[in-house]
Amino acid sequence: MKNIGVIGCGNILETYLRSQQYFNNLNFVSCADINTDLAKKTASEYNLKFQSVNELLNDEQIDVILNITIPQAHYEVSRSILQAGKHVYSEKPMSIKYEEAKKLLQFAKEKNLYFGNAPDTFLGGGGQLTRQKIDNGEIGEILSGNFIFAFPGVQDFHPNPESWFQDGGGPVIDMGPYFFTTLVNLLGPAKNIRSRGVKFFDEREYKAGPNKGKTFNVNVPTTFMLSLEFQNNSVIQGFISFDVLNHKRNHMELYGTSGSIIVPDPNMFGGPVEISKELGSKWITYSVEDKPLGKTNIVNHSGRSNEAPKQANYRGIGLSEMVHSIENQSQHICNGELALHVLDIIECASLSSTNKNEVELRTTCNKPQALTDDQIINLLK
Repeated sequence: MKNIGVIGCGNILETYLRSQQYFNNLNFVSCADINTDLAKKTASEYNLKFQSVNELLNDEQIDVILNITIPQAHYEVSRSILQAGKHVYSEKPMSIKYEEAKKLLQFAKEKNLYFGNAPDTFLGGGGQLTRQKIDNGEIGEILSGNFIFAFPGVQDFHPNPESWFQDGGGPVIDMGPYFFTTLVNLLGPAKNIRSRGVKFFDEREYKAGPNKGKTFNVNVPTTFMLSLEFQNNSVIQGFISFDVLNHKRNHMELYGTSGSIIVPDPNMFGGPVEISKELGSKWITYSVEDKPLGKTNIVNHSGRSNEAPKQANYRGIGLSEMVHSIENQSQHICNGELALHVLDIIECASLSSTNKNEVELRTTCNKPQALTDDQIINLLK
């Protein structure tokens, strides 16, 4: 077990703290935030030790620091953690800039420290069963596919939505990591991308919080259409948007030489997985409720299109698996090389849209190791 400190006391902290209920090697001990009032309130509410950022960085009792600050702060905070000689697990993205993330990965290697990165949703029951079906050749060789994430935007429920619509924000850097990481887990690394990004509105209205009714500026494209080619020669079409009220499409579908598979929501851990193997045949549904990280455990209040009212959410498995790897001196699954490749896809999507051409990726990575049920059970309480 490792002692874990947290920098950033935003909305997702509660989800990570809940992971202590499930995983046997996580011990959250303290928290810090540039908003000291928020950090003190969080520490009191969750029985954590309140510390300043510097106190937390220099606390010799802390082994790993979870960085869940806003994306625009990820680079500086993660670098400070590494400089303090502690392992890092960061929320996605690794940084808002590829070159910064590349420096972080190199710095972690120089310091002989682990760098882990969300998302870890692909390690859930749905993602791992999909991986198993594809690896077993049940739909043949993957040729093509498509995915969608589309809703009106976080301004409908978040009191401070501005960062989602400024430099370092937008739908691809916000939600792209879930879909791109899932695809790399299933297909291996990508090699090029072509995309088109559009900003439909210059302003958005606050729908929640103290500024409700007022407006704020939008400085980034809020809808992207893209085509991503992988090193295995499969081509995947994607649509990611903050401009869609409702839709009825599946989150992700992949088409192979002998069948098709409907991949469950890459933003969550559950299922089901659906497969069709014959022309005109019915879809066969595979539940993941009996898998270690597939059982429904939360009520979903997002209201987003095509999201189940009850879901499986086991965020923290990536952190737990990294802690296990630290203790066993082995390679962790949600590693920096994977996160850097995903960020490369994200940044190249923006470059392609700006330059109106196809962009070759600068990185590659190993296809993530599949996580077996036995390995997961070993991490559970």
